[in-house]
Amino acid sequence: MATSNTPSFQAPQVAPNSSMAITSMILGILGWTFLPLIGAVVAIITGHMAKNEIKNSRGGLAGDGMATTGLVLGYAQLALGLCICAIALLFPAAFYWIWNNL
Repeated sequence: MATSNTPSFQAPQVAPNSSMAITSMILGILGWTFLPLIGAVVAIITGHMAKNEIKNSRGGLAGDGMATTGLVLGYAQLALGLCICAIALLFPAAFYWIWNNL
């Protein structure tokens, strides 16, 4: 029986992305475009859930970067919204003037 000298290659195993991480990133982006407050809050919640899910999978799931992106986008949008609300409460006359002169 003849054996072949060609080595057999096996495709590397790629871990699937966490669906929570994908959701977090998508809603983080949507938080800046179509769903301002709801998208940011859901991106933060699902981002933390995805980080925990990825950590507990011990290499079985990927997507840590997407979860981090969703968290950063969600927290940044929430912080910007809170700053705008604080300025509106501290300087209501400026917002009144802006609103009436549009």
